[in-house]
Amino acid sequence: MLEKIKAKTELAGRFCVSLLAVSFLAAALPAQAEATFEPIATQYIAALGDAQATSGQDAQTWGLWAIDPGPRGIAIGDYADLVAHAYIAPAGWTFDPNAWWLEEHGLIMEAPIFPLPAGRYVVTGGRAITSVLTVQAPDATGKQSWSLADGASIYDVTHFGCRAARYAQTSTGQACTPVHAPLSAFPMSPSTVMPTVQGCSKQDYQVLIVVGMMTGG
Repeated sequence: MLEKIKAKTELAGRFCVSLLAVSFLAAALPAQAEATFEPIATQYIAALGDAQATSGQDAQTWGLWAIDPGPRGIAIGDYADLVAHAYIAPAGWTFDPNAWWLEEHGLIMEAPIFPLPAGRYVVTGGRAITSVLTVQAPDATGKQSWSLADGASIYDVTHFGCRAARYAQTSTGQACTPVHAPLSAFPMSPSTVMPTVQGCSKQDYQVLIVVGMMTGG
C-alpha cells in the first residue's frame, strides 16, 4: 500500500487547484510490484463523514467531479442569465433549482457524479499527506466500503481551501435560490464553513483532490 508522503505541490485554480506536480508524486511512490500509479487530470471527491475516520461504509454518499467544476461554474450574479437559458450553463451542464451546489468563491457548480465509482484513487489535501483511497463496488444493500492507506484520515487528505455545499429546497414553501446567497461571504477563508441560504437546507462536503489512480494488483 501507499505510504504517507510529502506532497510538495503548488495549488492554484478557481475551484481548488488547476496544476499538481504529479511527476513528483509518481517519483515519491514506493516500489509496488502489484500496482501502478497513473497520473490523471485533476479530479475532486466530495466526501461526507467523520474527519478523523480512516475507513467506512458510506462512500455511496460521496460524489466525484471528473472535470474541474470551477471554470465551468456560474457566478451568483449571473444566475438570472442561467434562468434565462433554461438552467443550462455555457459549459453544458444543467442547474437543478431543487438541489444546487456552491463553492468557496461564490460560483454555482454542476453536481458531482453519485455514487463515487469504485477504484483506487490517489488523493491529497495539498498539505503533508497523500494516500490511496480504495472504494469498493456497492454491496447488495447499496453501501460502499472505503479505506485510506497507511492510517490516513479524511482530515489528512482534505483540502482546507476548498469549500463545497449542496443546497436543497425545504418544505417551508420558501424558494431555495442562489439569489438569497450572501455575496459578502465570498471568497471564503479556510477557517469558515459555507453560508446558510434562506429557504434552503445545507450539506457541507469535504473536498479531496484526486491526482491519480492505482491500477493493477
